[in-house]
Amino acid sequence: MVYLLRTSAEGLEVLLGDKRTGLGRGKVVGIGGKLDPGESARDAAVREVLEEVGVAVAASDLLDAGAIDYHFPTKPEWSQRSTVFVARRWSGDPVETAEITPRWYPLSEVPYAQMWDDAVRWLPAVLRGGRVDARYTFGPDLSTVVLEAS
Repeated sequence: MVYLLRTSAEGLEVLLGDKRTGLGRGKVVGIGGKLDPGESARDAAVREVLEEVGVAVAASDLLDAGAIDYHFPTKPEWSQRSTVFVARRWSGDPVETAEITPRWYPLSEVPYAQMWDDAVRWLPAVLRGGRVDARYTFGPDLSTVVLEAS
């Protein structure tokens, strides 16, 4: 997952996307996706940002902000590990694609209620320059965090 940050007249903003397809459809999400075979997390982040919102970010401009393990006991195929990156430099302007409708949010207006249940637990700290190293287990509703571990 990549969180692009920019400073505007309103202050610091983060690029998030309305997920249009696949896992998380209908939620507001960070930009990113799964690794291709043999691909590093950093290389996948560069590729996914370009594919999902048309923005080119250099691997060297990705700040490693940690990792999260997502565990879905009732739907194990959804379980995954995500590396979290933050970037303040890129080229191009975000565009809508078949997968994501991008939108800039002031940090004070991040729509946590429309995001995965775990986001409010770690994303505010990451957006302020912190790190995350956590594991979240989701309940049978596939939406609610029932166990959190650091």
